[in-house]
Amino acid sequence: MANFVFEPTELEGAILITPFFAGDNRGGFTKIFEKDIYREGGIDFSLNEIFLSVSSKNVIRGMHFQLNRPQAKIVNVTKGSVYDIIVDLRPDSKTYKQWKSFILSQENHKALYIPRGFAHGFLALEDETHMLYQCDGPYDKESDTGIRFDDPDLNIEWPVEDIEKCIHSARDLQLMSFKEYENNRMRL
Repeated sequence: MANFVFEPTELEGAILITPFFAGDNRGGFTKIFEKDIYREGGIDFSLNEIFLSVSSKNVIRGMHFQLNRPQAKIVNVTKGSVYDIIVDLRPDSKTYKQWKSFILSQENHKALYIPRGFAHGFLALEDETHMLYQCDGPYDKESDTGIRFDDPDLNIEWPVEDIEKCIHSARDLQLMSFKEYENNRMRL
C-alpha cells in the first residue's frame, strides 16, 4: 500500500493513518490521500470538500459534528501540532460516549480517519497551526453543531493547566451539553 500504515484505534471505525513521506536535504513530500490505497486500508472515502483552519496556540475548536447527514473526515496537520480528540456519538456502537486523543503534527505526518457519527475537536499546541480537513458527504449548515469541549459527562482530558485560559469561539461556548445531545441525537 505504497508505504501507508492504517492502524485501527480503540474507537470502532476510527483509523490512524501514517501516509507515505519522503524527505531529503530539500525538505519533504507527503502523499496525503489516494482513493485506492485508502480503500485497500479499509476506508471507502469520496471527497466532497477540503478546508483548512489556522489556529494560535491554546485554541480549542470543537467538539463539532452535523446532526443530519454527518460527514466522514480525514484530518491532518500541515504546520504545527494538535492534541486531536474524537468522541463516538453512535448510540449502537460498543464505544459510544468514549473519547480518544491523538497527537497530529507536521513532524509525524499522521492523519486520522473519523467516521460518520463522531464529534471532533482539537487543541492547537503551537502558534500558526494548520489543520487540513478532507470531508466525505455534503455539508449541512443547518444542522452544524457540537457538544461543549468541557462537558462533564464526556470528561475529556485536555493537556492544559487552566482550560479557562484557552481560546474559544463564542459559538463553541454556546454548544450543547452531552445530556442535551442525548435528547437530539445525530441522524446517520
